[in-house]
Amino acid sequence: MNRTVLITGASRGIGAAAARLFGENGYRVAIGCYKGIDKAQQLAASLPDAEVFSADIADEAAVNQMIESVSSRFGAIDVLVNNAGIAMQKLFTDTTAEEWMRIFNVNVTGMFYASRAVLPGMIHRKTGRIINISSMWGQTGASCEVAYSASKAAVIGLTRALAKEVGPSGITVNCVAPGVIDTDMNQALNEQDRSVLCEETPLERLGTAEEVAQAILFLASDQAAFITGQVLGVNGGFVI
Repeated sequence: MNRTVLITGASRGIGAAAARLFGENGYRVAIGCYKGIDKAQQLAASLPDAEVFSADIADEAAVNQMIESVSSRFGAIDVLVNNAGIAMQKLFTDTTAEEWMRIFNVNVTGMFYASRAVLPGMIHRKTGRIINISSMWGQTGASCEVAYSASKAAVIGLTRALAKEVGPSGITVNCVAPGVIDTDMNQALNEQDRSVLCEETPLERLGTAEEVAQAILFLASDQAAFITGQVLGVNGGFVI
């Protein structure tokens, strides 16, 4: 296959699961991360052709440098998975301006930086895949997660608009909106909260990072060549 994928926020959780799956399917894997470099390096060592590239996704210069480094190491970036993100549970009235901006800088602006950096090459080659990771809360909103929900809703809007703009260049842009997934991000949930969320999910369980990774890999594949501007929910039926 000899395709290259860059996955941001890939040191753990959904990003790490996606990196493993792409690596197992013959991709050259650029593992983007900011923290958790040791875990990212361990992951890279376990894959056939992978390397870690560190950058704060909210830093424009750092993202541009990361893209240049990936291109120098692996060549053209065929697939970009915008996975890096942060969450916060807090009353809206207690949310500071700094917290609000940080959520948007990482979850939305970082996606803008990375996508803008890879698009010239994709447009030149008339091919490419961009897959953005949102959340079911970006579709429905979540109490005490207004900043997070708003940022993930922005991801959906970005996906749909960009798909229309770059479609004529043969590039697809899609979005995966996970439900409650058993990752580090949800470890803060107590057992009661996890139980309630399982009960509210028709399949009556939490999802796995690997299940989300399978959706990401599908959208990157040739089988998804005529799919663009879509939001694929991987949520066990929580949002229908």
